[in-house]
Formats: sequence, structure tokens, C-alpha cells
Amino acid sequence: MTDRKGASDTGGLPLDDRISLALTGAAVGDALGGPVEGYSPEQILERHGGRVHGIVGPWFENWRTARPIAPYHKGDGHITDDTLLTHALIRVYEKVRDHLDAYAVAEHLVPELTGEPRWIPELETEAILLQRVFLAEKWLVARLHYGHVDPREAGSGNIVNCGAAMYMAPVGLVNAGNPAGAYAEALDIAGAHQSSYGREAAGVFAAGVAAACTPGATPASVVETCLSLAKDGTRAAIEAVCTAAASYDSFEPALGPLRAAVEPFDTVGPDYRAPSLGARRPSRLHSIEELPIALGMLLVGGGDYRRTVLGAVNYGRDCDSIATMSGAMAGALGAEVPEEWAKRVAEASRIDLSSPAFALSQVTREIHARDLSRRRSHEAAFAALLDAR
Repeated sequence: MTDRKGASDTGGLPLDDRISLALTGAAVGDALGGPVEGYSPEQILERHGGRVHGIVGPWFENWRTARPIAPYHKGDGHITDDTLLTHALIRVYEKVRDHLDAYAVAEHLVPELTGEPRWIPELETEAILLQRVFLAEKWLVARLHYGHVDPREAGSGNIVNCGAAMYMAPVGLVNAGNPAGAYAEALDIAGAHQSSYGREAAGVFAAGVAAACTPGATPASVVETCLSLAKDGTRAAIEAVCTAAASYDSFEPALGPLRAAVEPFDTVGPDYRAPSLGARRPSRLHSIEELPIALGMLLVGGGDYRRTVLGAVNYGRDCDSIATMSGAMAGALGAEVPEEWAKRVAEASRIDLSSPAFALSQVTREIHARDLSRRRSHEAAFAALLDAR
């Protein structure tokens, strides 16, 4: 759907198709990145005898007991917590059927984490989502369910990572074509989960998805929109990475330069599994690594799904989240997700990739109708104020 320079021919692509491609693209990217998450490009190259070009198996054959993987069956087309939380947020939208805020997280998303058991592909069993998510997401339950903290402030004190950003694609889709609205809504939602540049990344990622839905959008225009909204270290990191990415049209030579561009803003450090003492602390100077790299790979891949997502996967480190974000934005631009990948991920993970997209499409239409009604009411009230004598 896009050429190597990022020119788009998807101006007429309907909303439903963009939502479906974005959500499928996010899930498939997540599944492709899962088995190589946490490793360097060099380690991935050695382990697989070359770059990863599709769905691969677990890093260790004895994944049930091998550290640091156990007990998760990463690979073989299994989605991770990125997709599980994305779909949970869609179910929240189905319940509320309007824009969300931090209180919706407390009232609806937290029960999603602690309520009905669901199939967890990496655990190969049914369990509550709380038993799969990372510590930064367990924070939601500790602070909101047990601590009764004001939802708008509950994210303060949590580790600052990509946890809130990785599942914000639905916010961008609900606000399709309105990046500023997506940014504001995601910041509100993420306030219950994160602070500082983790919260900022959630807003900017949602804006990127909304911008990608705009008719005629290109990878370059998505980046420009993100830069227009991003603040502090997040903006600086995106600018540095995307400046570096502009020199490449394939991911292999871009892997090192993109890492070098984001490194000054990344607190984790060179060894992803051994974070520095300053890692994941609030700061106006820093950024999460995942979003700038996702945007950089979107540029390198020219918006083509396969090239964009494989770049994200082979980058390593937190590549399931990088591929989730880049896959969502490529899909929202109209890039086709390889059918063989989507089919295998759906079967291996025992999930329906179509139903969440259909549900969110219906809710998005309802929310837009409410927005129009609210806007008309505001226009009438303002006009009456202007005419008052």
C-alpha cells in the first residue's frame, strides 16, 4: 500500500479496514517479537543463523524451566501481554461506549485484570490476566483495587516503561483523524498507570495511530504529527531516531544507527536484561526506547508492514512492544498484514483477530456521533453567548 519513500495510496481506505489492519498488525507484530524479546541483534543473528523473517519458535527448547523465559511459551505465534491488554482496553470501550479516562481504568480495566479467566497463550492455560502481565501492570491492581488511589494520580511512583503505551492503539483508532484528541485521551487514561515519559509515550503513540488513519497519511506525516505533540525527552528522542532513519530504506544497516540515536535518551542501558541504576525513573530528559524506534522503523520500512515489523523484531531488546507499535501504525496507514502470519497467530494463540476490530469499529461510530452532538451543543451555546445583549 505504500512505496519505499512512504507515499500513500490509501486515502480512500474505509475506517473499518484501518481499524482491522491496525489491530491485526499490532497482534502479529507482538507475536513475531515475543520469542526474541530481550536479546540484541547480534544474539538474534547467532541464535537463528540469520535474521528473523517470520514466526519462529522459542529461544530455548526447555522454555518451561529455562531462565529468564520460564514459564512463558514465547514464540510459535503466541501473542504476549501487549495484545492481551489491547483487547482488554477494547472491551472497556465496549462497556463505556464513549471516551475513556483514568476513572474508566479503575472501574473497568482493573476488573478485566482480576475477573474472568481467559486463555493465555504463553501459559497454555486459562488464567486471569493479572497472572500474565508484568509488574508495571500489576501496579494498576495494587494502587487502584487495593490502595484506592485517585485514578488520575495512581501512575505516580510506578516504574517508567512502555507498559502504558503498548496497548494504546485503540485510543488512536477511536480518535481516528484527530491526533490531538487521541493524545489527550491517552494521557488521561495512562495517568492511572504511568507517569513522566511513560505516560507521554502513551499519548504520542495514540496520536501516531490517529494520524496514520488520516486519509493521505504517510510514515513521514505520522512522524511530523508525533513531533508536533510530543514533549521533552520523548520529542527529542523521536527527532533523533527519525533523523537517523531517514538515511535508510532497509532495516539491516539501520539497526546500529537507530540504537545509537536513541541511546542518550534510554535509561535502561546497553544490557537490556541488566538495567542501569538510573533505569525507569521519571525524567523530563529521557524517553522510553520503544516508541521512537517504532517510528524509525516505520520510516525505514516506508510503511510496508513486512519490512517495518521485521525491522522492529530484529532490533531486539523490547521488540515485541516495538513491533506492536510499528505494526499498529503501519496497519492504520493501510499496509496489508501477511495473511499467513495472521492466520498462524490466530490459530496458535486461540484468538479471534476479527471480533475486537468489529467491536471497536461499532463503538468508534457511536463515540463520533456523540462528539458531533456535543460539538453542536457547544456551537449553539457559544453562538447564543456572542449574540447576547
